[in-house]
Amino acid sequence: MLQRDAGREPSLDGPAHDGMSAREGRIEALLPSGSDWEREWRRAAEAQYDQHMGEIGRELDQDILIALVGDVNAGKSSTLNRIVGEPVAGVGAEPGETAIIKPYLFKDRIFFVDTPGLNDVRVENSQLTMDYYRKADIILFFLNAAGTVYSEAEKRSFEAIRDANANIVIVLNKIDAADEVERIVERVRMETGGRFEVVPVSSRTGENIDRLRASILELLRKKSKDLLFARNMKEKSAAANKWILGAAASAGAIGAAPIPGADIVPITAVQIGLLTRLAVLYGRPISKETARELVLATVVGNIGKSVFRQVVKLFPGAGSIAGASVAGAMTLALGYAVKYAYEHDMEISTATVTKLYGMFRKQQGSAGA
Repeated sequence: MLQRDAGREPSLDGPAHDGMSAREGRIEALLPSGSDWEREWRRAAEAQYDQHMGEIGRELDQDILIALVGDVNAGKSSTLNRIVGEPVAGVGAEPGETAIIKPYLFKDRIFFVDTPGLNDVRVENSQLTMDYYRKADIILFFLNAAGTVYSEAEKRSFEAIRDANANIVIVLNKIDAADEVERIVERVRMETGGRFEVVPVSSRTGENIDRLRASILELLRKKSKDLLFARNMKEKSAAANKWILGAAASAGAIGAAPIPGADIVPITAVQIGLLTRLAVLYGRPISKETARELVLATVVGNIGKSVFRQVVKLFPGAGSIAGASVAGAMTLALGYAVKYAYEHDMEISTATVTKLYGMFRKQQGSAGA
């Protein structure tokens, strides 16, 4: 079973696991240079790096618009502050007082637009407000668990917004001041049609904010905008864990049912894609050469240098290099190793990461024992 790294920090003392020592950090120490398969693999790895960085560049070159809807007492501002991990100015619309509802630039192409319920929007602004709802990537529809939950006015607003844009997360706030929260959640879910996520939170205590943040990132992932939002949150670990687990699952699927030809290329693509996203998430650029060496060291360390050399002799027409469990486990450990290094301000070098990688692989072995 793939294990998460939560609460378990690796020790950097002692030799690295899986035959991956610091002295084997460089590609030249791992494999002989100059052969056709090595040049082919380098080209494939570098092409994957260029492709992923291009995709990331396009993703970051987009705007994100998140609309917040709800009564002034629903705690929109305090919840938003919890989500991003810092005070967000420019939100806090008052019922009937906002002359013009307009988006507020949070940072880095992320915009929030805050509105009261549609019933409190001035008539002359109602069409403009609906236009924002239609354009929004996500609509956070706030309800007050300690108040009159899903009133007739809120129902009318919700139904009008739902018809314009179905990318809605219902935020049931102030659960710390409410009774029978699960019952309220089920009632709201049923009354809103049963197809929208209802997330009960407390902006005062922070309860379930991680769950709400994950729901937002999942909706943005479907639009290829989750990286832009995640990199601007103070809390990055949960997003990183999600990507690491997803990459491990993808690598495992490749290992279980390899495509015709060598599975080293698709596994390399998955791992380099993960490394580039983690680098952008933590704001620590990773070079093409470093990404390539880390992936190669991971693969070689798991199947052994002699086996690797035999497999890649026929590259790219070789067979499978790893089964599902190995492919998934090595991707998981690589991701957690790089994440650990970023979060502890460590150098992203082959020697450092392979030591961390070995420790995480050892943890996986202990957990599965």
